[in-house]
Amino acid sequence: MSGIVDIKVLLKDMKPVLDNTDYVFCTKKCFEINEEIMKLNPIGTFLESEGMTLIISKVKADEHKLSYESIFNKITLEIHSSLDAVGLTAAFSKTLTSYGISANVVAGFYHDHIFVPKDKAQLAVEALEELSK
Repeated sequence: MSGIVDIKVLLKDMKPVLDNTDYVFCTKKCFEINEEIMKLNPIGTFLESEGMTLIISKVKADEHKLSYESIFNKITLEIHSSLDAVGLTAAFSKTLTSYGISANVVAGFYHDHIFVPKDKAQLAVEALEELSK
């Protein structure tokens, strides 16, 4: 199934869904996924020259004494957006910016996932729902 590229359809049908799990962004000085990383059960990783960025639950970070700066909730846009779609990230970023909400975006094959500060997560969902109208 191909993802949707039409920006009007993407915005109208994006269906933001809030995951109330507390997530954090951490980093480890490693350059490959190993057993230690797997124990953290990351929902996302990204390899940078300084080390590996991990998106993990706050519970796991605390359990393994990993430092982090902020706590986020994840909003998933349920529409199957194409990785080639143009404008979706810009549109929702502009909306969230107008509400003073930071957005850390991860594009999966099927969906876009937006990590927003925990204390502004519900407001972010409401703003995205308004954009969808």
